[in-house]
Amino acid sequence: MNGQNRKDIYPGLEVDIILKKDQRSGKLTRGIVKDLLTSSAFHSRGIKVRLDDGQVGRVAFIVDSE
Repeated sequence: MNGQNRKDIYPGLEVDIILKKDQRSGKLTRGIVKDLLTSSAFHSRGIKVRLDDGQVGRVAFIVDSE
């Protein structure tokens, strides 16, 4: 599942994000969502979030918890 819809993302969810510095390479960083920073319901490049460890980036994928 991609991270373009705000309704799919919530605190405590495990996600892969792309940090600003990694946008060119596409390197993913995995973590747990702490805060949602994008207020719109949809964002074409992914909803911006802050992880538990303080890193900020756009959600590329939602990690399947099953």
